Order: sequence, then structure tokens, then C-alpha cells
Amino acid sequence: MSRVAGIDCGTNSIRLLVADLDPATGDLVELDRRMTIVRLGQGVDKTGRLAPEALERTFAACREYAAVIKELGAERVRFVATSASRDAENRDDFVRGVKEILGVEPEVISGEEEAEFSFTGATKELTAHEHLERPFLVVDIGGGSTEFVVGEEHVRAARSVDVGCVRMTERHLVVDGVVTDPPTAGQIAAMRADIEAALDLAEESVPLREARTLVGLAGSVTTAAGIALGLQEYVSSEIHHSRMSYEQVREISERMLNETHAERAAIPVMHEGRVDVIGAGVLVLLAIMERVGASEVVVSEHDILDGIAWSVA
Repeated sequence: MSRVAGIDCGTNSIRLLVADLDPATGDLVELDRRMTIVRLGQGVDKTGRLAPEALERTFAACREYAAVIKELGAERVRFVATSASRDAENRDDFVRGVKEILGVEPEVISGEEEAEFSFTGATKELTAHEHLERPFLVVDIGGGSTEFVVGEEHVRAARSVDVGCVRMTERHLVVDGVVTDPPTAGQIAAMRADIEAALDLAEESVPLREARTLVGLAGSVTTAAGIALGLQEYVSSEIHHSRMSYEQVREISERMLNETHAERAAIPVMHEGRVDVIGAGVLVLLAIMERVGASEVVVSEHDILDGIAWSVA
């Protein structure tokens, strides 16, 4: 087995996985997995630049992760950066800072590469241990973008579109710098129209409706699963490979978009960094389920981060 570290830096959060991997058997032994909300994409949709305070939050997390990697003795490290840093004018500042702290250059990958990693991370266990109908449709609902991948053992088609929980919140729910609490029917309708247009784009190259099993990834989906399960704290092992029905997702979507900030913050499984963006994230999931006619979604805690680690091994 080889000990590796994978880092996934997205629009809303940065995550670390240190694991021992055996490519021959497909076994992954997790040594450390952690997530920090850094909001790297704060305001980037409007300004086209990464905010100084967002960069500093991200670099602080990188310093913490560098210490963990050193302590556990990972042999190889791969740092993958996603939507916000791909789009920003000042991405060189980001690349320079990460390299100084971690000693590796962040790879600002394309949306298609993102989707490949997500598919591998999400389905490696499912193909080995779960008897689910194929093809899979893996959807990774991030902060700035959502990746769609259809495949069996391997990817058949993939597409990334610029619709995510942070981007939708900032575009439709923020007025004069403040998130509407709760949003109006008009704001929700405009957001839904934006999501539907993004699904139209995705469907140009990915046969969404051919999927037989929908697999949902990332914080909006896993948080919704924790709510559906009625957990009193976030327990990854209970959320991983749980299933949410369409009715549960619809009810949670309506609840998240009608509750106030304080009510959402009081939910036991809710991370403080997701309170204002969870409504948009679950609405994206609901729209996807309606588009493909999915009666349920299989929730995976293993996603692009695990795919990054496998790519190193």
C-alpha cells in the first residue's frame, strides 16, 4: 500500500484526505479526512478576482494541512483546485501561496477532469460492493459548479456547468450584500430557471436520462442526507451510502428555502459555513432528480477527494 495525500480546493471549502491505498484490491484505509470552509470563491462571480481575505483563509487551512501531512508521513501529495481558482484573474497569487506552504503546485483542472475524479471516487466501492443498476449518474454539487458524469465502470460522458450552491446564492439570493432571509418566491423562481438552463447545457453532452442509479456527492447532498436521517450530529459513516427518496429531497428543499438563517443554523448536522447556501444546493439536487426521473439518490461521502488520492496511487 502507498500512503498519499489528496487536497481538493473548491469554491466553498478545502478538504484533505491522507490514506493508505492498494490499487490491486481497491482498498482505501483512511488516516485523516478533514474539511475547512474557506469561501475561496467569495465574490468571484461578480469581481472576477479572488478576495484577499478569502486567499488568507485558504492559506491558513493549507498551513494546517501541511502539518498533518508531515506528521502522517504521506509519500506523495496532489493538490487539485476547482472552479473559483480556474476562473479568477489573480489565480497566480493563489498558486504561489499554495506552493510556498505545501511544496506542490496546485493543478487547476478542467471541469471534465473534475468529473473524472468525482466518478472514480464515488463509484470505486459501489462497483465492488453494491449491487446497483448501471449506468451511474454521478452529480457533484460544488460551490461554483456542478459536475455530471455518466458511466459504468468507466466514464462514458462528462460535463461541468457553472451552477453551484455559492454561485446560485450570490447570484440570486444576495441583495445589498445580505442573503435574503428567507428568499422570496421570485428569487427562488429565478434561481430555478438558472438551474434548468444549466441542466439543458449538461444534457447536450451527457445522457442524463439514461442513468439507472443517481449518486450524489458533496456537502449540500450529505447535509441533506443527515437531515433526512434525523441525525443529532454529523456522522459520516451513517450518511455514506444512505439513500434519500425524491419526496425527502423535495421536503428538505422546501424547508431550507422557507426557514430563516437562525432556524437552519439550529439543525444539528448543519455546518456553519453551509447555513446560507444549503437552500440553493438542495434545489440543484431536486432539479436534477426531476430532470432524470430519479426516485432516490445514493449519497456518497467518497468523491473527488478520493478520486484525487486514487490518481496519486
